Amino acid sequence: MVQYNPKDWITFIFRFHESDTFRQLIPMMIFIGFYAYGIAYLELEYWKLSETSHVKNLNVMHTTVGFVLSLLLAYRTNTAYDRWWEGRKQWGALVNNSRNLAIKLSAYLSDENDRNFYRKVIPAYASVLSKHLLNEEVSKMLFEGLDLEMDHHKHRPNQVAKMLFQKANDLYKSGKITGDQFYIINSELQSFTDICGACERIKNTPIPYSYSSFIKKFIFFFVMTLPFGFVFSLGYYVIPVVIFIFYVLASLELIAEEIEDPFGNDANDLPMTKIASNIKKHVEEIL
Repeated sequence: MVQYNPKDWITFIFRFHESDTFRQLIPMMIFIGFYAYGIAYLELEYWKLSETSHVKNLNVMHTTVGFVLSLLLAYRTNTAYDRWWEGRKQWGALVNNSRNLAIKLSAYLSDENDRNFYRKVIPAYASVLSKHLLNEEVSKMLFEGLDLEMDHHKHRPNQVAKMLFQKANDLYKSGKITGDQFYIINSELQSFTDICGACERIKNTPIPYSYSSFIKKFIFFFVMTLPFGFVFSLGYYVIPVVIFIFYVLASLELIAEEIEDPFGNDANDLPMTKIASNIKKHVEEIL
């Protein structure tokens, strides 16, 4: 995730990072510029349309349709941000629940082997979940110091959650923790699977295709018709104006596309690897 100072306006204006929409839209902006020039040339030089031409009245359509388009883009952006923020809240809950589980176990357990097990496996859940959401293979290095293996043909976070709960059940059966203590840590153990399910829901349920496709088509045809009416009032200055309008509208859609799936490798996706590393650091400090 991009780290920045929100108060540094100058940096925002003149800095173009890798995921900046301007870089991605340059080819299309060049095409739009030539297209606008072609329409302006035809209307002003070739067809020599006058100010009384009905083509000038296309601006009325743009005024009406532009309001509808702005509402659609606002809803699109808000929906995408809600998905990003929901993903961040779930990982924040994973951080808190990992700490809470480690704190409770540090008070309950006195055997160093038991403490070492949870010292390794609690952070392992966050690491496995991050790789699961990124569709990456899980390395055995995650379980360094423990004789544990992952079955890559099965749900990997569930396997780690099962290990955590099975160990807690063994501690209860052996009398190392009481029934009340087992009940107290059960909420944290259960929350891991709840968080995983919530993240999978976000990742596996994208914005409906028909909705996303319609917005893209709407933006395209809206921009393509802009030069016809604005040529009469702007002349050849319609070229930079249309390019700018396209840049604004298309950028909003690109930003929404990037953040609607927060579990990826884009610049503005959630830093799951860093969060998992912090969980490992905190759990090791506690246990």
